[in-house]
Amino acid sequence: MFGVTHTPTTTATTADDPAGIESRVGHYYVLDGSYQVGREKVREYARAVQDYHGAHWEPEAAAALGYSGLVTPLTFTSIPAMAANRELFEKVIVGYDTYVQTEQVFEQHRPIVAGDELTTDVELSSVRRIAGKDLITVTNTMTDAAGERVHTMHTTVVGVTADEVDPELSSAVRKVMMHDVNIFSHDEAAHRYVKSVRPERDVPAADDTGRTSGARSFDDLSVGDELPPHTIRLSRGDLVNYGGVAGDANPIHWDETSAKLAGLPDVIAHGMLTMGLGAAYVSSWSGDPGAVTRYAVRLSQPAVVSRAEGGEIEYSGRIKSLDPATRTGVVIVVAKSGGRKIFGLATLNIRFK
Repeated sequence: MFGVTHTPTTTATTADDPAGIESRVGHYYVLDGSYQVGREKVREYARAVQDYHGAHWEPEAAAALGYSGLVTPLTFTSIPAMAANRELFEKVIVGYDTYVQTEQVFEQHRPIVAGDELTTDVELSSVRRIAGKDLITVTNTMTDAAGERVHTMHTTVVGVTADEVDPELSSAVRKVMMHDVNIFSHDEAAHRYVKSVRPERDVPAADDTGRTSGARSFDDLSVGDELPPHTIRLSRGDLVNYGGVAGDANPIHWDETSAKLAGLPDVIAHGMLTMGLGAAYVSSWSGDPGAVTRYAVRLSQPAVVSRAEGGEIEYSGRIKSLDPATRTGVVIVVAKSGGRKIFGLATLNIRFK
């Protein structure tokens, strides 16, 4: 994610601005309606992140792992989250011209499967000011039809103000933005802010421990074991396809002019796409995409995808730790593009057999 937002009508928060964004921390709402997880959408997203594990494609393969339907790739929840977060970035988190994603945490309480009906809530969970920059964390919680938490996402972005980007950016974006996404049409009435907070109620987390993990046997693993490296190629077509599937219409992922005016060297891959590719890499090795309970990524550099040559991302990994009591482990994933690490740190917690 590298998001371009509206021209601000309010002032971005500062350390000495108590009426700014810091006072809005805790703002909460639930997106109207539910998101129906469809079988073909699961396959469509799996293709977009180049994840060809059978559990995303064939009901028989999913059933063999104990699932009632096709399993969504781990980062699939970014789709309902993006739709839910739009109001937050239009009406609550204002005063910035650009956002740069820096960290992402996925907590999988139980794997999401085709047929699930998800309700998504949104909370502005924290604002930290570091080295003159605002680090803004948004938390999304997905609950199923039974009212249980199945997935929690924490997204951290850096807010970038108008004096840090090219003034021509707004004009360039207007000319290439998708027809029903008008991120600059925000009037003053939209910013008559009224805070709403999370109601005090207990929402139990779903429990997947009753399902036997389909991942590798814990007894066959040792700390320090390396995952076989894997290189993934990306084209501009891959970026456009991912943007359409995931609902991310940001032109810096396909339009060179917008990318360069935003201060980037060229068109870049979506951060969520690079994370999805990383999750697919690990699930291919582990054998069960639903065995991951936590996936945390700190982004350090963008993956550039040029028009002439495309782009490559090299993934590698190793087992960082193992816990015999729970038969779980932590895997570290390294991702490099153009000789530079694009993940500052990426870890996956996995339940093994």
